[in-house]
Amino acid sequence: MYKVFVNDKPLFLTNKISKETDFQLFLLESIDIKQLIVKIFQNKIQKAYLYHPDEKEIMKTLKTKIPVNKAGGGLVYNKNGEVLFIFRNGKWDLPKGGTEKGEDIEGTAMREVEEETGVNLLRITSKLQKTYHVFKRNGVFKLKITHWFEMQSDFEGIPQGQLEEGIEKVAWFSPDQIPEALKNSYENIKLLFEEEKGDHPHTI
Repeated sequence: MYKVFVNDKPLFLTNKISKETDFQLFLLESIDIKQLIVKIFQNKIQKAYLYHPDEKEIMKTLKTKIPVNKAGGGLVYNKNGEVLFIFRNGKWDLPKGGTEKGEDIEGTAMREVEEETGVNLLRITSKLQKTYHVFKRNGVFKLKITHWFEMQSDFEGIPQGQLEEGIEKVAWFSPDQIPEALKNSYENIKLLFEEEKGDHPHTI
């Protein structure tokens, strides 16, 4: 199953139909995806399931219905075990951004961390899950697929937020400060930390 966040509300892509009744179920094959997204943005739908019988075809089918934007991002730890956060659009987030031509996704993730925060001396320690969310650019809805990597950094300077990307603050948070930051963050960022704690199964 995939979780795609639309306006921070979950859209579940599944090949199983459960007996729950607190959500609306649509057939992925025939759904007008833009209409559904608009309804979610208008708060007319809080939670929806898109059904497709073949799990291997679910994401392929969605990608035929909405343009995809590929991004890379980092969950960065320093020597003290603190995690690097950015503050943008009134929420705490993690550094990430779109791929550039000819760049591999690991390179994208490291470049974006460095550009958005000034933090360098990075090395990737493991690959985390991908997250999915829908955003609107120039009147067009797009599906952003972000590939996340856990990183370590030996950087000891003062991080600097990239102003042209609207980043107001950059901060290192200790493990006991992170839950407070996540209260004012995005659902897909919370998923990464559930995975970090090991109590969240990897999404596909």
